[in-house]
Amino acid sequence: MTTPAALIWTICFAATAGVIVRPFRLPEATWAVAGAALLLLFGLIPAADALHAVRKGTDVYLFLIGMMLLSEAARREELFDWLAQHAVVHARGSSPRLFALIFAVGTLVTIFLSNDATAVVLTPAVYAAAKKAKIDPLPMLFACAMIANAASFVLPISNPANLVLYGGHMPPLGAWLASFTLPSILSIAATYAALRFVERDRLRGAVASDIAMSALTRGGRVALAGIACTAVLLLAVSAFDRPLGLWTCIAGACTAGGTLLFRREAPWRLLRSIAWGILPLVAGLFVLVEALDRSGLVALLASLLREAVSIAPDRAAFGSATMLALATNLTNNLPAGLIASTTIAQAAPPHQVTDALLIAVDLGPNLSITGSLATILWLSAIRREGENISFWRFLKVGTAVMPPALLLALGCRLALG
Repeated sequence: MTTPAALIWTICFAATAGVIVRPFRLPEATWAVAGAALLLLFGLIPAADALHAVRKGTDVYLFLIGMMLLSEAARREELFDWLAQHAVVHARGSSPRLFALIFAVGTLVTIFLSNDATAVVLTPAVYAAAKKAKIDPLPMLFACAMIANAASFVLPISNPANLVLYGGHMPPLGAWLASFTLPSILSIAATYAALRFVERDRLRGAVASDIAMSALTRGGRVALAGIACTAVLLLAVSAFDRPLGLWTCIAGACTAGGTLLFRREAPWRLLRSIAWGILPLVAGLFVLVEALDRSGLVALLASLLREAVSIAPDRAAFGSATMLALATNLTNNLPAGLIASTTIAQAAPPHQVTDALLIAVDLGPNLSITGSLATILWLSAIRREGENISFWRFLKVGTAVMPPALLLALGCRLALG
């Protein structure tokens, strides 16, 4: 390894470690941006290449902006409180039933709106439901985090990382469903069973059901309609193999604008409430990946993958997917997906290898708290509610939940051929 390559790897590793550990409690974006700045400062990546890397993330930035606008508009109109009231009533006094209901709703939101929507839109509603039910919110919050990744390869739109891995050119929907429907079912079922077992002691309490029901405001109805229309819009856009970001941003802006019209309020307070720090985090990660590509890492990975596939394709698929699943927790699945996408483009492996890598990118992050962008958004959402979950607390749950789901999903996909 040359000296510049070694320095690039060191800076990128230190930056991603900072994102994961958050020394001095500084925001995750601080470390990603600092790593990108060091690469520029030492001349390890030209400014033009860094700018090009930032521009690569345009569709992701727009997607996130749209989802955050949807979430904030819904939160301000107390849509989440209204949904929470109905969830608690339908639980009929049972904590396990409320947990199952939340898990089922999270599955549907992830499938049709993406895992980021589950993190941004559903998590506040779940926290509100737990508070109204007067129960420990942690099992319900973990359900949001885990299902956001476990159900994220049911459809192409279920996770923006899917678009990244396939370079924006998705397989036809029929081929996608043939490859991923059964693995997805196993992933979702295994995740539910494992999480339900891990959190069994916290789910023994009764749920308070004597709560006051409030009516949904006009602004709340606009927010609810906006979320539903966004789901339909994303399905339509995905069917035509078009980028999702711009349309998501437009849908979020229209929904937020509609609620502001009913309030007769300027947008500044709403905009100040959004966690904009996620955007420089993503931009910094794109720059780090570009530097790793320039260091020769991708060429090395492509060579190793070609060699492994030539010897035993199924073993190569399983082994590379397992390693990628673990790597997502060291680098976040967005940069890991970008590296995997570039590696796939150079190595041109069989489709079952690509499919196995996609499952790894989507499901692997359930191991750690910073494994995926959705989980980081989820963490930001629960911090706003006054809750916090440490890296080690999440890892303890993730160690029990992620491996069985990953093994079942990968095994099923490779058995399908």
